[in-house]
Amino acid sequence: MVRVTTIAAILLSCLGAPASAQDLRFVTLDFAPFIYGEDQKVAGPGRDVIAAACEAADLDCSYDIFPWRRAQELMREGKADGMMVIGRNSEREEWLDFSPPLFRTEYGFFVSEGRSGDPQDLAGIAGFKVGVFAPSNTAVQLEGLRDRMIAEGLEPLEIDARPDDVSGFRKLAADRIDAVYSNRDRGRKVLVDNGLAEDVRYAMSDKEILYFAAIRKSFEKPEVSRRFFEGLSEIFADGRASEIIMAYELEPGS
Repeated sequence: MVRVTTIAAILLSCLGAPASAQDLRFVTLDFAPFIYGEDQKVAGPGRDVIAAACEAADLDCSYDIFPWRRAQELMREGKADGMMVIGRNSEREEWLDFSPPLFRTEYGFFVSEGRSGDPQDLAGIAGFKVGVFAPSNTAVQLEGLRDRMIAEGLEPLEIDARPDDVSGFRKLAADRIDAVYSNRDRGRKVLVDNGLAEDVRYAMSDKEILYFAAIRKSFEKPEVSRRFFEGLSEIFADGRASEIIMAYELEPGS
């Protein structure tokens, strides 16, 4: 009985013990090849770089993947503190503090392998029906291109907003749309993972872009935020971050 009582006391003690303090909770979306779920954990170069920065800053950080809308909701509700692999725009700058750039990549157009020739400029995509993941920075950029076409007297492209990346590429492979506008590296990963690499090709670059980490301005621990950003700057300065990113055959942003 003494032994049982002792074991029970130990179990109760463990269950009642407070969990170790967590400094930063990062949320993101599944955005391979930059960040993704693997074996029920967040993986990829985005997670690895952030984890290295947290280690350099001696911070306890956690990582979770959600649909993009939900990730942003958690941030605005104060239930998450940071975001990984996020584009920067004026609206986001109002409520997020951004890191130095993590990744350098580009937006551009993918077309069907059955299409003859690649478009070279806006005139080459006049009247195209173009798939894009929305809502996203990518969709905002495509809307800007459509507005430019109208201003230049070109037949504007038609935007086919999609709730995910994959469905747009499948429609393109089936010749149901004329192009997909996407992050280049993300698009290539989607094509490989879904057996579409022989049906669709990257055809035209549009804009170089950068991806960042960010912490909400309303975060209650500014000292923790400062330490994280200093840790991130440290691992880029000494080459650790670039080594991580290049091992995944991606381009560092800094």
